[in-house]
Amino acid sequence: MATAIALRQHNTVSNEAAVPSRDEVLARYRQLREISLRLHHEILPRISSDALLQQARRLGLARGKTLILDDMDELNYVYDLAIYTASPQRSRAIDRYARSARFAAGSDEALLLEAMRAARFSLLIIERHHETAGLIAFDLVRRSEVWLVDIGLEISMSEGDLIATRLFTPERFSMTAGVFVPFNEDLMEDIAADLPRRLGQTTLDALADNRHFAEMIYRTALASGVMDRMKYLDLSDDPQ
Repeated sequence: MATAIALRQHNTVSNEAAVPSRDEVLARYRQLREISLRLHHEILPRISSDALLQQARRLGLARGKTLILDDMDELNYVYDLAIYTASPQRSRAIDRYARSARFAAGSDEALLLEAMRAARFSLLIIERHHETAGLIAFDLVRRSEVWLVDIGLEISMSEGDLIATRLFTPERFSMTAGVFVPFNEDLMEDIAADLPRRLGQTTLDALADNRHFAEMIYRTALASGVMDRMKYLDLSDDPQ
């Protein structure tokens, strides 16, 4: 975990010395994104179908043993919660995977897996485009700036936009764990109204680390229809 903490410390916007070129940043981003996708695909078979169905039901995406989807991309929210969260009595799927993984020390796979295990759910407000690649965002939970590299978000996000997402930081820049939710004041009011009283009285930092918070945001966004306007872009979609 010390490695992951050290990685996050590099993600300070004030550390702008010797920023690589756009091509170099995006090449590294693509390399790491491909590895993260592969790790996700290796973790998912280790999660039981019953566990996935239970999570889908909690998001309103299943009834009984039947999935109810408007788009197959909606399953990505199920996968996110099934991989990165667990009840206090159970271990997370990503931690179980890490115990059996045999990556060489110092390899990109080992680096990325540690960063993914340290991923944290965040609420971000977009401040501006980074001069090289990606975006500069302010993390409302941790009260710090984040250099976020994501090709799809760079294309679609503007100054002042708000998103909820899970972040990990394998390099000087952060990446999303794969899914995000755009939100506004109305959506936040709906989420706040649904919060159990015990959660509504805690700090924002502790709230964001509670597994039910991301679940509630995903469920509310999916039910509101805001995700119907979303499109996940392929790694080949690169703004020039």
